[in-house]
Amino acid sequence: MKSPLAVLAMLAGLAACKGDPDKCERAVRNYSQLVYWQEADAEIAATAPDRREAVRKKKLAAFEAELQRSLDTIVSKCTSANNDDMTNCMIEAKTGEQAKACTK
Repeated sequence: MKSPLAVLAMLAGLAACKGDPDKCERAVRNYSQLVYWQEADAEIAATAPDRREAVRKKKLAAFEAELQRSLDTIVSKCTSANNDDMTNCMIEAKTGEQAKACTK
């Protein structure tokens, strides 16, 4: 599974919007959450049932820490770019697969 940093680094290179930091932040948060949890949930499901809650808590803490550490940089890159279609797609995505499709 990709680390939150890897997902966010990929997003930093691909995400884009037209000067709207709020819109960029929504896109980054939605994309990151959908893609990360799609992969994390699969890993959690493969864990022994008595350990799932602990693994979920650990993954949640790691995700939130990495997102907060990287968010400003990614939003800044997004704001300076010019791709409203991709940003809107990332905001509207409902699954990890839909979010990933926005960056292709």
